[in-house]
Amino acid sequence: MSTMFAVLGVALLMATGLAVDGGRKIGALSEARDIADNAARAGAQEIDENQLRATGQPLLDQIAAENSARAYLALVGHSGVVTVTSTTVTVTVTIDVDPVLLPLEIQASATESASPVEGI
Repeated sequence: MSTMFAVLGVALLMATGLAVDGGRKIGALSEARDIADNAARAGAQEIDENQLRATGQPLLDQIAAENSARAYLALVGHSGVVTVTSTTVTVTVTIDVDPVLLPLEIQASATESASPVEGI
């Protein structure tokens, strides 16, 4: 009987750990997605005005876009991978989550992109 209670106790502890630490991971995923999206949008605001005047196309100033995205990440206290092309800023943010009950490493990662839009 005591063996059964020990096994059930461990199973209950694991189920609780999955609920608690899984919830923390879901929260971190939402935070990573929000940070990556905002950083990408910050970068996508850096339009090369000379190209816009010459061609009418909203192309990015790639250096300024990368700097803006990185500045946003630094402002919120996170780091990430920023990739900029002439039309898109892509940001990947990874957040480490400290587990409460489960003895494992938990990471949440999100990638978001933004592009400048003509006429807004």
